[in-house]
Amino acid sequence: KVQAGTPSVDTGYVAEMAKGKISKTAKRKTVSKFTIDCSQPVDDGIMDASSFEKFLIDKIKVNGKTGNLGELVGVSRDKAKVLVQAETAFSKRYLKYLSKKYLKKQQLRDWLHVIANTKTSYELRYYKIHDQDADEDED
Repeated sequence: KVQAGTPSVDTGYVAEMAKGKISKTAKRKTVSKFTIDCSQPVDDGIMDASSFEKFLIDKIKVNGKTGNLGELVGVSRDKAKVLVQAETAFSKRYLKYLSKKYLKKQQLRDWLHVIANTKTSYELRYYKIHDQDADEDED
């Protein structure tokens, strides 16, 4: 029971609920799904998708701690695609950062780069290198 003179902590929240102004997004958990397509380098045999999956599992931080995925973040693999599902706030940019870190660790950063091909996915592609010898022969 709340006395008339004492202010309640949740008065604004209770008043908004009574008016029906609470949005549905506040009640529902947001699930982010991201994919990283590694099909080009995996098909060529220069990269292993399972080692990339293990790298992500080891390096993704949840609440500031690595190895703390729990049930909030899930990492799985479908052939050459790595799928990341997060029930917490999760940035697509963070996946790009980790992908670049993996490529640098495997010394593949000189040949591959991470490209966003849709709103929720990245793709590992080769750099497009123009043939310099052919350009010199034309001069």
